[in-house]
Amino acid sequence: MRVHKRSMLAVGAVIILLTAVVSVSGMTLRAKEKSYKAQAAELEQQIEEEKKRTKEIDKLETYVGTDTYVEDMAREKLGMVYKDETVFKAK
Repeated sequence: MRVHKRSMLAVGAVIILLTAVVSVSGMTLRAKEKSYKAQAAELEQQIEEEKKRTKEIDKLETYVGTDTYVEDMAREKLGMVYKDETVFKAK
């Protein structure tokens, strides 16, 4: 009978130990999952920002290829004006 009680105690201790190990591992995995979800959300936000930036760059690329851009740069950088234009300068 004593041997039976000892073996039952040993089996019970092993079961409790395994339950504790599984619980701790489960909590660790939940913490990692939460961290990974936060990281995934941050990466999704970065992807959206980069998509917006890409659209802005595409618009700028289209604008740079137009005559309007050339005219704007000639006016701004070189100070050029049309022949029939009147230019007023502040003193």
